[in-house]
Amino acid sequence: MKLNGKIPLVDLVTPHQELEEELVSVFRSALKTAGFVGGPMVEDFEREYAEFSDVKYCVGVASGTDALRFALIAAGVKSGDTVVTVPNTFIATTEAVTQAGARFDFVDIDERTYTMDPEKLRAYLEIECRRSGQTNRVVSRRTGGPVTAVIPVHLYGQMADMDPILELAAQYDLIVIEDACQAHGAEYFSKKEDRWRKAGSMGHAAAVSFYPGKNLGACGEAGALTTNDERLARRCQMLRDHGQSKKYFHDFEGYNGRLDAIQAGLLRVKLRHLAKWNEQRRERAHLYDELLADAEGAIALPFAPSWSRSVYHLYVVRVAHRDWLQQDLAAAGIGTGIHYPLPLHLTKAYATLALRPGDFPIAEQAASQVLSLPMFPGLSSEQQRHVVAEVLRSMAVMASGREVGLR
Repeated sequence: MKLNGKIPLVDLVTPHQELEEELVSVFRSALKTAGFVGGPMVEDFEREYAEFSDVKYCVGVASGTDALRFALIAAGVKSGDTVVTVPNTFIATTEAVTQAGARFDFVDIDERTYTMDPEKLRAYLEIECRRSGQTNRVVSRRTGGPVTAVIPVHLYGQMADMDPILELAAQYDLIVIEDACQAHGAEYFSKKEDRWRKAGSMGHAAAVSFYPGKNLGACGEAGALTTNDERLARRCQMLRDHGQSKKYFHDFEGYNGRLDAIQAGLLRVKLRHLAKWNEQRRERAHLYDELLADAEGAIALPFAPSWSRSVYHLYVVRVAHRDWLQQDLAAAGIGTGIHYPLPLHLTKAYATLALRPGDFPIAEQAASQVLSLPMFPGLSSEQQRHVVAEVLRSMAVMASGREVGLR
């Protein structure tokens, strides 16, 4: 899609226009039945998304943040516990931890995949923690709390390296909650199991966001958690609905975190197209790879390890003079994004933690260099060629400017 000659980072208009009648029919159905909260629309979507994700249970909730918070609580994370994740993620990951009553701690990322580095996790557990004489659990030296869970974040459409993470989790008795909010349909080849596994099917549970810009996006806020644990799923069903075991019978205090029936119905329509859309994203990514191949010395392309089948929620490159390039592309009418410009340990919200620049150097360097190029299923090869031509033109100007000392 071109809007006034511009190429957006993501096109949210065209797919809704193409599916307009199907989407509108969902709203009509809800009006005729007054089925706005819960009911068949939600249950049908949960069943179908569970099947898509190769899990037994899916629990629809109001947002990806709710999904992650409920999963942590239902899995047994308690007040005072420490949950390990990465600083290169959206703040919802850590918000869910603190809202569950726990504290978070960070390990750095792999410089190629931008996801949790299993060796950094191993070093954290072995060096930055101590064993409790009473419980034999590892205790974080930074937070002072027992480490009970780990959240690997599947980023930009690619899963984290799960086999070694799960192996460490088993060794240290850690709960694993996948943050799969950017990875609908992504796959990981488990050497341990000798098979491909879907995002959201490998940990104790996983959180998924259906924010409008995701590969599977609602027309508003929505999320879900996936799991193979019936008890955990049932507890999350109650957590999202004020702790009710049945209407007006509350086993514990919960939340108002239900998935709207209309959003579930809209997601169910879109889910039928998700596999096709994901494959189109892969095709777009491969074309970018080809078009940018000659510039790979000056621009780092997304790394695709042999164990990964990414769904390219984003196509993220790295370039030294990122801000210059982004400004140049904006002037040429090309939308871009930065995911994310500041690692969480340096954000103002966590200033009291006294974490400093240099604590997680790989995440910090990535934050200063990453740039998301336009990526959506309807992106045309002509548009991609134009994007790449502008990228290469801008980089040539940058190189020339450095040679003559202009920049």
